[in-house]
Amino acid sequence: MIKKSINQSAVASVLLFVLSLSGCATVNLQSRVAQTADEAINLASQEDNRDTAVRFLLKSANHLQKQGNHTGARTILQSQQLSQLGPELEQQRQLLAMDSAVALDDRPWAQTLAGQLSPESFTRYSAELLSRAANLQAKTFELAGKPLDAALTLILLTQADATADIQALHDRIWQLLKKVPDQALDEANAKSIGYESQGWLELAALLRAPGANLDEQGRIVRRWQNNWPGHPAAQVLPSELQLIATLATSRPEKIALALPLDGDLANAGRAIRDGFLSAFYLDQSVDRSKTEIRIFNTAKQPFSELYRDLSSQDFDLIVGPLEKSALTSLSALHTLPVPVLGLNYLPEDTKAPEGLYQFGLSAGDEARQIADRLAAKGLNQVLALIPKGDWGDRVEKALLDRLSENDAIALDVERFFPEDNLRAVTAALLGINASRDRAIQVERTIGLNVEFEPRRRQDADAIVMVALPTIARQFKPLFAFYYGGDLPVYSPSIVYEGTPDPTRDRDLNDVTFTDIPWVLDDNDEFRDEAAQYLKGTRGQLGRLFAMGADAWQLGKRLPLLRQVDGAAINGQTGTLTMNRQGSIQREQLWAQFKNGVPVVLSEPETGPDEESAGDGQPTDVTNGATGERTP
Repeated sequence: MIKKSINQSAVASVLLFVLSLSGCATVNLQSRVAQTADEAINLASQEDNRDTAVRFLLKSANHLQKQGNHTGARTILQSQQLSQLGPELEQQRQLLAMDSAVALDDRPWAQTLAGQLSPESFTRYSAELLSRAANLQAKTFELAGKPLDAALTLILLTQADATADIQALHDRIWQLLKKVPDQALDEANAKSIGYESQGWLELAALLRAPGANLDEQGRIVRRWQNNWPGHPAAQVLPSELQLIATLATSRPEKIALALPLDGDLANAGRAIRDGFLSAFYLDQSVDRSKTEIRIFNTAKQPFSELYRDLSSQDFDLIVGPLEKSALTSLSALHTLPVPVLGLNYLPEDTKAPEGLYQFGLSAGDEARQIADRLAAKGLNQVLALIPKGDWGDRVEKALLDRLSENDAIALDVERFFPEDNLRAVTAALLGINASRDRAIQVERTIGLNVEFEPRRRQDADAIVMVALPTIARQFKPLFAFYYGGDLPVYSPSIVYEGTPDPTRDRDLNDVTFTDIPWVLDDNDEFRDEAAQYLKGTRGQLGRLFAMGADAWQLGKRLPLLRQVDGAAINGQTGTLTMNRQGSIQREQLWAQFKNGVPVVLSEPETGPDEESAGDGQPTDVTNGATGERTP
């Protein structure tokens, strides 16, 4: 009997030991909190009860999310242990997964999740989770490139959640609908049967009428409100549409146009004036019986004095000045009693007073767009040629700053004067001098003459060439001469005179550059009509003419751009938006020289090769004052 008891005790001990190794006897997953994804997955794999293991994994993912560790949460939520769940647990997994996908900006994961969802999916959650689920679902759809499904989700939320912030929701719905491609919007509008969604889709489709200007859009919104009086969006319009509906009645009627009409900047001032007045007279929406424009010469007196005089004369808006020093004189004021659309930009780190808007042909805008296009093409190590001088300093700083933001670098920046030896400048840029120096050092070391074939540096992906056409036409062949002909070349608009010249510009073949629609758009009716009656609509003065035309359009829309995120104007100088400081920023078109003629390019795609086309001395407009657009 004693021997039998001993054997039983031994067996029991062995069993306890085995159980302890398996974890079943020592790990209580209901009370355990995993600190890492690996720990959670490992502990769950040791649990025999699948339901317990799954709930532990979901709890662990939620814990990591609260700690801000969405990467760890993603590891858990994408593990095989969370596949083929029942409806309740699958809803929990989806909610957590959407949270982390959005937090991590994980587009592929969002696309996978979006494929498992419909706009109605969030309605399965409890009242406590309804709003959170809908918002995460909308963000997931948007991240996955499905703005229509995101908008439909929020439209359903406005009906399901009585406590929702309706104005904020309507603003989001509208911004999402603006992103829906025309064909997708038309198809959805034709198929829609729900009252709320049908009203939203019809409104979005109506406002895409070709050629509808701001005033026509305002009339469209008001007509739609009359036709859909009970619709939630008719009662609480999106903020942008509220502005559009009222903008025609609130636009400035008494405008002062303050420009230099004498002195070094007279030609620039006159070109801007002519563009402004041409846009005014060709604007069919203007009630000219109510709109008064008076022109003032800023060359006659200090602008600070002129501004005080104009502020006492009941003007609604002052457009100007052009001179950077004149604009800077306003920075001493905290608030401007009369709003000013300055045609230049304040110096960096200068705070703009309330009521000051800034607009110009900024070389910095172009440098930043070049850096962004390089990043889109995966060209992260660049060489740069930039003129010496203050203007070149600003171009270099803007380029280097944006390259750094894009995790790219400038391997070398060569600064030059037009009269410099351009061969030497190019050789230095491409590292030919360094190659030659190495060969000379080898000869000195071994005491013999060696055969030498120079090689350019091999670490560069592209060249940024900032040069006037006369200089650029010399640089481009030199790149090939010094073994850099295979490097793609990017330039700002300074490289193009603005009028096709195939014979001379063949030397610029394959140079990719950015310029304004006024120059590159073949179907610009306003430009063609203006050219019939006015001189100076081409070249640099043409660009300033276009800037004046856009100043007129901006003057009508400043409240819209200021108050509505994502609001933009398709202007003659680019797509115009406003940042929080009141500065207008421009996105220009892109072109590439082919057979000496600029051919407009489509949006960049990833890859090193530029895509195919879709089927003199700069005149400093401020004489060193504006510091922005000089070519």
